Amino acid sequence: MWNEEEYLQRALNAAIELGEELIANGTVQDYEMIIVNDASTDATPQLADAAAATNPRIKVVHHPVNRKLGGSIKSGFAAATGDVVLYTDADLPFDFREVHKALRLMQQYEADVVAAYRFDRTDEGYVRVVYSFLYNILVRALFGCRFRDVNFAFKLVRRNVLDTVELTSEGSFIDAELMVSARKLGMSVVQFGVDYFPRTRGVSTLSSPSVIIKILKEAWSLRAHLNALVPKKS
Repeated sequence: MWNEEEYLQRALNAAIELGEELIANGTVQDYEMIIVNDASTDATPQLADAAAATNPRIKVVHHPVNRKLGGSIKSGFAAATGDVVLYTDADLPFDFREVHKALRLMQQYEADVVAAYRFDRTDEGYVRVVYSFLYNILVRALFGCRFRDVNFAFKLVRRNVLDTVELTSEGSFIDAELMVSARKLGMSVVQFGVDYFPRTRGVSTLSSPSVIIKILKEAWSLRAHLNALVPKKS
């Protein structure tokens, strides 16, 4: 979360509702919620700490300086203790009940990573649709991995993925690095489609020139390393 005071409580409410449903139907025994505050300058840090003070399932990680998406995801993954970890954005880009389906797919197909793609994202403007299309082509060209909507903030991963994959990206290339690394290391990656709900409050920075330049730089700098990954011998 970076300056997400308007979304914080709504996101927590959705996560708590999902967690209780998963416990009630026997899918999980317990759950935790991790908020990564990426050096917010609004009331996000105070609201996050207040929520954690009233709910022991909430953990808060504070960044003293802004580390962008990659740094935030790495901090969140490092703080997570569960056997399965879901990462998403604070603006709730999908219906959290889709996680029920994702967990079923993970079990049925013995997947290590379940990632969602958006059925339709035209509500956020055709420029971003074109950016996303070109980026997915770039990932395929550089790494030989075909993914749909590789940067969408819905990644459900098993613990063994986090214990094996060494993520280095600090920017928004982190999503592709995770997916490409898992595929190159012989892990199973399953994708499925979800309805998309674009942000209605705050400002998204994912299509800003600086973010795009950083993605391209990290993709190029990591191409040799990622392409050299091979499945570990058992």
